[in-house]
Amino acid sequence: MIKVALPKGRIAQESLALFERLYGSKFAFDDRKLILEHQGFTFMLVRSQDVPTYVIHQAADVGIVGLDVIEEQEADVVKLLNLGIGKCKVVVGSEVGKSLDYRKPQLKIATKMPHITRKYFSNKAISIEALKLYGSIELAPLVGLSDAIVDIVETGATMAQNNLKIDEVIMESSAYLVVNKNSFYEKKELILALYERLKSTLES
Repeated sequence: MIKVALPKGRIAQESLALFERLYGSKFAFDDRKLILEHQGFTFMLVRSQDVPTYVIHQAADVGIVGLDVIEEQEADVVKLLNLGIGKCKVVVGSEVGKSLDYRKPQLKIATKMPHITRKYFSNKAISIEALKLYGSIELAPLVGLSDAIVDIVETGATMAQNNLKIDEVIMESSAYLVVNKNSFYEKKELILALYERLKSTLES
C-alpha cells in the first residue's frame, strides 16, 4: 500500500486522471470524503501547502505538489518526477503604466511566497520588504500597499483584469511526484514501479 497526498483542486483531478490511465480503472473520491483506497493506494486530499508536511512526516509516502510549494518551503523531500501537470509561473507584477523603480532604497512586495521573493531579489542585490498576504494579492499595488507583487499565474488573465502587468518571470512551475526519504527506502520496489509506470505513461 502506497499512501499518496494530493493537493485539492485541479492537480488532484489531473493526478487521478493519470492514475486512471496507468491502471485502467476509475479513481474517484466519494462526495466530501478525504480518503480514497483503491488499487493498492491510499489517496488523501489536503491543501497544496500541506502536501510537503504530510510527506516529510511520513503520513504519506509520496505526494504530488507544485515546484513553487517545494521551493517556498525548502521541503526536505526527494523530487522523483516532473509530472508536467498544473503548469504555472511565479512572476513579479506591477501596475500597468508604471515601471518598477529599482533605485528606491527598498521596494515593498506583496506575496504569498516570501521565501522565493526574498531569495529572488537578494540574488539581484535589490532590497525589499516582503509583505505576506493570504489572498487578493492583486489588490496590494492598486491601493498603495506595495510597489509590486510576486504571485502565481497560469494565463495572466486575472492580473490583466486588475490592471497589472507581468514584469519578470521568477520560475516556471509544474507538479512533481515527491517521496519521503524513509518510505523510499522501505517501499522502494513499490515506489520505483509507480515511478516507471508514470514515466512511461507521460512519455507515450
